[in-house]
Amino acid sequence: MTFTIKTHDSWGIVKVGNFQSLEEARKVFSSLCEDPWYKSDGMVKGVELLQDAEQGEGIRMDWFAFR
Repeated sequence: MTFTIKTHDSWGIVKVGNFQSLEEARKVFSSLCEDPWYKSDGMVKGVELLQDAEQGEGIRMDWFAFR
């Protein structure tokens, strides 16, 4: 099972990376949620943690909105 983190901003969705473990993905997700640049940028709307699926976009496991 793999996991993906994506950011959502005014221009669309950006894939941050793929992770082999949920623990590693959650650490990166938490770091991004607390990152001062993301908090103050104003253009980044949110961060999403997905469990990858064989077909489709994956299953949302967590979401953090900056506004």
